[in-house]
Amino acid sequence: MLVHGQPYRTVWLEAGGESVEIIDQTLLPFAFKTVRLHSTAEVCHAIREMWVRGAGCIGATAAHGMYLAARECERDGLRGGSFDRALREKGRELCATRPTAVNLAWAVERQLAAVALVDSGVDKVTVAREMAREIADEDADFCRRIGEHGLDLIRGVFEAKGGKSPVNVLTHCNAGWLAFVDHGSATAPIYAAQAAGIPVHVWVDETRPRNQGARLTAWELGQQGVPHTVIVDNVGGHLMQHGKVDLVITGTDRTTYTGDVANKIGTYLKALAAQDNGVPFYVALPSSTFDWEIADGLAGIPIEERGGDEVAKIAGLANDTEIEVNLVAKGTPVANFAFDVTPARLVTGLITERGVCPANEAGIRSLFPEKAPSIARV
Repeated sequence: MLVHGQPYRTVWLEAGGESVEIIDQTLLPFAFKTVRLHSTAEVCHAIREMWVRGAGCIGATAAHGMYLAARECERDGLRGGSFDRALREKGRELCATRPTAVNLAWAVERQLAAVALVDSGVDKVTVAREMAREIADEDADFCRRIGEHGLDLIRGVFEAKGGKSPVNVLTHCNAGWLAFVDHGSATAPIYAAQAAGIPVHVWVDETRPRNQGARLTAWELGQQGVPHTVIVDNVGGHLMQHGKVDLVITGTDRTTYTGDVANKIGTYLKALAAQDNGVPFYVALPSSTFDWEIADGLAGIPIEERGGDEVAKIAGLANDTEIEVNLVAKGTPVANFAFDVTPARLVTGLITERGVCPANEAGIRSLFPEKAPSIARV
């Protein structure tokens, strides 16, 4: 997507293949800066400290981190089983950085499986490099296709409103192209609608405590010229009560094969408000975000708890300098649950690269029948 009129992805290999380049999302929207990562440790730091965010972007970054890990193993002169064992340990380090997003472990396991098929260190590095590119390209393509399928939903709302008024979409957190490699999941239908000439307006939840909506979603929508308005997290229900939201589209960091959705904290409350007001609530995701082993999201999905400073402090721009200020009195206890789980019964449908389906096992099986054997083993 566009940054100051120029196309960018969120993660890519530097031209010589010596390092991985990312957008430092902690600096947005006040500054745009790319950073080069040269080691597995630096990739772990970038993921843990949220320089990169969002399930797809984290997965693609981890895939590139595994390429750097393979280079490190090759430099150490490791071969065969020794190489694979060392690479697996580096993969564990990557997986430990963010436990909720399933794409991270999915990308690491996909790299490990591919690298294990060849013997020499040089060949393993080559395979890891090509797999990193393949995962990134696939993520971008899947999100583009999510946009195509979601476009039909937005077009249907537009026509039902008489084909004149803009379609009002509410989002939560950032599930835009910054959260993936390109296009995004929740934003892909919005960008597709814009390209199709359908007027769209987006209500952007600020999404405390990291304000990914206010800082990231609003910024990228602005770069693309999509009309939008930032709102505080608790306004969504009020807007729905007054008919100002036509549909909700969120992303997800992990979705069970039965349709339970783990997403940024506060998503569950939006789903409850949507149900109470008859507003369709859709979740957009590529298939890499499905967890094919967990049936009960509330019982099975690990919920990341992050440091209290994210809640107790807030950053903003003052006199062209970003500063951080305290929100609560020193010593005040703070809890920071990063995600919640929205039960499948509250989800109108799932928008995937293969189409839209009900948020239940039968609907998901209908789009991904090849996953049925793994589901049966649970």
